[in-house]
Amino acid sequence: MLQLFLLGALGPRLVGQLHMSPMVLGLTTTVGFGTAAALSPSGGRLVDRIGPRRSLVLLLAVSALALALIGAAPGAGLLLGAVALGGIPQALANPATNKAILATVPPARRGAVTGLKQSGVQLGAFAAGLPLTALAGGLGWRGAVWTASGAALLAGAWALRALPADPPITSASPAHASFVPRGMVAWLAGFSLFLGAGIASVNTYLALYGVQRLGMGPTMAGGLVAVLGVAGVFGRVGWSKAARPGRAEWLPGLLACGAVGAAALLAGGLLAGPLVWAGAVAVGVFAVSGNAVSMVLVMQRAAPGRAGQDSALVAAGFFAGFAVGPPLFGLLAQSGRYGAGWMLVAVEFAAAGAVAFLWAARDRRLRTGEAA
Repeated sequence: MLQLFLLGALGPRLVGQLHMSPMVLGLTTTVGFGTAAALSPSGGRLVDRIGPRRSLVLLLAVSALALALIGAAPGAGLLLGAVALGGIPQALANPATNKAILATVPPARRGAVTGLKQSGVQLGAFAAGLPLTALAGGLGWRGAVWTASGAALLAGAWALRALPADPPITSASPAHASFVPRGMVAWLAGFSLFLGAGIASVNTYLALYGVQRLGMGPTMAGGLVAVLGVAGVFGRVGWSKAARPGRAEWLPGLLACGAVGAAALLAGGLLAGPLVWAGAVAVGVFAVSGNAVSMVLVMQRAAPGRAGQDSALVAAGFFAGFAVGPPLFGLLAQSGRYGAGWMLVAVEFAAAGAVAFLWAARDRRLRTGEAA
């Protein structure tokens, strides 16, 4: 996921040096996550077939290649192609890591470990927003991206050594495999669609908003992304620990409500600059934590052998939101209408909350009926 945050945090430099418009910057997110959304169902089946260690080594190697190509891009064309390549590891990431947790972590610790794992995404936001943005000030943005590429290779080598060996690869698809989400998975995919649309807009345009409308320098604006990332680490770990059966079902809706307030704080930055920092923290604590809780729910309730596929289908909804959200925001950012853009994000978060509460109420009725 690091490429998303790098493109957002380095957005002011990319727009200037590659002569990209804010709309094209939004298209980088659309291309990457459109690819991830399209490939996620197949990616889940692949992970179920070849195992988590092979999948993690593969996805980290492809991530390294995609980041290296992003750093070498002379213009928007190759940049978009490299970002599309980076959609492949994104499609594999949630099913591979969830299956690795199921294979190596005792059931009592899986919620906390899942939150810690999901917080790695926000650690990427911190890395892109602070150390890599600062590195870009010295080595240039290409040097910062190539540094990230090397880190991905090191992570792949660690996965190869640290994870237990996978079972032999199976050639046949499981009989229960499906590309169509059903039941809880369908509801969580819908929730993730709206949540992802809002989060992706924040990730892509927050730094550019700081530069263009709030008078920040590129490094300080990158700090907004770093703050969001740190808050997201704590939010994902904390809320995932709290996501015990009976409570977890209601958390996505509650977190989406908090995310609506976060979007309002970002818009309030136009009136009082410090509010944008509070908004960045709130996005991390509430919005980005919703995805971690949805993955905890999948792992708690997935059928045996189905965790990879179900994780991939929920992730496909999330990635589809990432593909749709930034271009819509970009239309507003193109004309400097950031206040309207943050209100659009608030509407997307509110829609996610509505879907989550409808599912939680329906699930409670069904479970109460079964108990009776």
